[in-house]
Amino acid sequence: MESRVLVLFLTLALVVGTLTGCGRDQLVRGDDGSQPPVIEPDVERRDIQTAKIDTEDFEVGIFAGQISVEDFGVNSVVGARFAYHVTEGFFVEVAAGQADTELTSFERLSGAAQLLTDPQREYSYYNVSLGYNVFPGEGFVGRRRAFNMVTYVIGGVGKTKFAGDDRFTVNLGVGIRLMPLDWLAIHGDIRDHVFDIDLLGQEKTSHNLETHVGVTFFF
Repeated sequence: MESRVLVLFLTLALVVGTLTGCGRDQLVRGDDGSQPPVIEPDVERRDIQTAKIDTEDFEVGIFAGQISVEDFGVNSVVGARFAYHVTEGFFVEVAAGQADTELTSFERLSGAAQLLTDPQREYSYYNVSLGYNVFPGEGFVGRRRAFNMVTYVIGGVGKTKFAGDDRFTVNLGVGIRLMPLDWLAIHGDIRDHVFDIDLLGQEKTSHNLETHVGVTFFF
């Protein structure tokens, strides 16, 4: 009796194993003997156009503002700038400006002869500076408009022509660049032009603070 039961279980096990093996082989292999993928993708291909990324590294423009020439009052200044953006953080700038200075307080109060001739009162400068974008981000105008904006620091060296002499000048400053368009930028800058002058018989370091706004174009 026990042997019959054992034979029955072995027979059932053999039948189940055979059926299972056949099913597995049918799942794994196709009609031609190949192994088809488990999932047949049915994806409709689309044509994707990648966005055009601006690669303009050069920037040129003009500016206007006020410059306080030490002992010579606050005067209007105009100028031009050209910049090359070396990386996303650093840029090199060449700038030049010009202003006509006023009489000194000494000349006004004393009634003496003028210290400078009219041509010598012309204040002009050029410099080469290195800038770094410190805080890149966005500026919001209203609730729905956002523009690229960056705060940068800048400093460099150059020459200032004033009072009949060319004076080595160091400039330091900070500025904001707002870009309403990818090719247009609006600047607001504060610069300090520092040079030595001995106009009144004693040499001293002169600090000449300039504030200006400008427009530049990328190309």
